[in-house]
Amino acid sequence: MSASAAAPDDVERHHVAVLVLPGVRPLDLGIPAQVFTARPGSPYTVTLRTAHPGLVPTSAGFDVQVAHGLEAIAGCGTVLVPGYDTTRAPEPEVLAALRSAHQAGRRVVSICTGAFALAAAGLLDGLRATTHWDSAERLARTYPGVEVDADALYVDQGQVLTSAGVSAGIDLCLHLVRSDHGAAAANRLARALVAAPHREGGQRQFIARPVALSARTSLGAVRQRAVQQLADPLTVAEMAGWAHLSTRTFARRFLAETGTTPKQWLLAERITRARELLESTDLPVERVAAAVGLGTVANFRAHFRRVTGCGPASYRSSFNPAPGGGAR
Repeated sequence: MSASAAAPDDVERHHVAVLVLPGVRPLDLGIPAQVFTARPGSPYTVTLRTAHPGLVPTSAGFDVQVAHGLEAIAGCGTVLVPGYDTTRAPEPEVLAALRSAHQAGRRVVSICTGAFALAAAGLLDGLRATTHWDSAERLARTYPGVEVDADALYVDQGQVLTSAGVSAGIDLCLHLVRSDHGAAAANRLARALVAAPHREGGQRQFIARPVALSARTSLGAVRQRAVQQLADPLTVAEMAGWAHLSTRTFARRFLAETGTTPKQWLLAERITRARELLESTDLPVERVAAAVGLGTVANFRAHFRRVTGCGPASYRSSFNPAPGGGAR
């Protein structure tokens, strides 16, 4: 198995090195290859790497052919470790390659139990991290220096990012695309993948008692209506009224169905829409704030910075190439 993506000559491609460890989980391995190469002209190129090039066994009983070793891995823009058989300790050269990439300032990412390799390399010490909920307790016990968040879909600590299993790995890779190229690019990619365009990393990864998604019980229509009315000062009570439910019942059902609270979900939708407006228009910040229902410019800036890590003006200058695209 190999992966690569072509980009126009005038586009600098971001190299993603996927580190394939023995017992790799095939679904986890396929996620970065699919996400980063799904569209023609992708700004990413993906290579598979391992300690000993050749056939690497997967957890599913078949082998995967990996042509590249660990050489020059520190020169890649992102090093990503999919889930693997953690009963096998990563080889010393693997841990050394991860440390080398981190020391060189490269982005280091894990999906599912790939977090164990990052922890073994010492890259998660003192950081918050996540993994598959079924392995979270073992990760915390084995590496007490890691602050393990068993509930999060993914955790972004800047240079080091971790995620739970499979679908959360897709969420994290889309988050990387969003961080690199903006919300519009990530949303287009999500549509191509038929994936959720944006799930906040803090959403719960395990829903113990899911609500049946029938026309009678699903709150999908409520969420769709809310997205269409983001400029309005929506309240949980108002949304509950649309569903003909008490506020308490609505909040409980919303959490069970989506893995997040109505307020958290609504804020995430407002920020996503704000990103799109900053990328595609030259609307002043106060009009963007009003359009997404976040009130004053100060309130909007505070929420936007907390979620994205930068202010609206910086975000626009990065993702809106139009002349005059700077926030006012």
